[in-house]
Amino acid sequence: MNSDGLYVPLDDGDIRLDLLMDHHKEALRMACAEDAGIWDVYPFNYLGDAFDEQFARMRDGGMARRIYAIVANGEVVGMTGWIASGEAGWSIEIGNSYIVPRLRGTGINHRIKKLMLDHAFAAGLQRVGFKVDAVNRRSCAAVLKLGCKEEGLLRRERRTWTGRVRDTAIFSILADEWTG
Repeated sequence: MNSDGLYVPLDDGDIRLDLLMDHHKEALRMACAEDAGIWDVYPFNYLGDAFDEQFARMRDGGMARRIYAIVANGEVVGMTGWIASGEAGWSIEIGNSYIVPRLRGTGINHRIKKLMLDHAFAAGLQRVGFKVDAVNRRSCAAVLKLGCKEEGLLRRERRTWTGRVRDTAIFSILADEWTG
């Protein structure tokens, strides 16, 4: 996924998507700790001792992920990334997204996803997908606001780190649907 030109730094004014590097580790740890309750709807835990293992997985591209540190006004405020999905060069997933609570509802998530979608479609991809825990209604609504279509529900698709069995809502947007 590195050689396809997709995983490059992106920016839009006061926000940047930096390639995740070791120097982001402690700032991202602190950002993730700002909302301890949200990790119950994520497949993986990013709190306490679990953070180090998850950070290492993100840095080494585990699970075919290429993760960005989200930087706003010079401060690490979250993460998002590309996840291999479908045919390489045709389809990709955006996921592993988290933004600190104080910036939710400010439009930063929409700006980040727009930046990524613009880049994906400019790079020639035809489909961008999103997988969201069905109980995370805020994230489902945010994906729909981008113009994505809900494709369905993968029932009992995985067990999260808490042991809860997750239903996963599937969304996508196609290149010819994206209006930017």
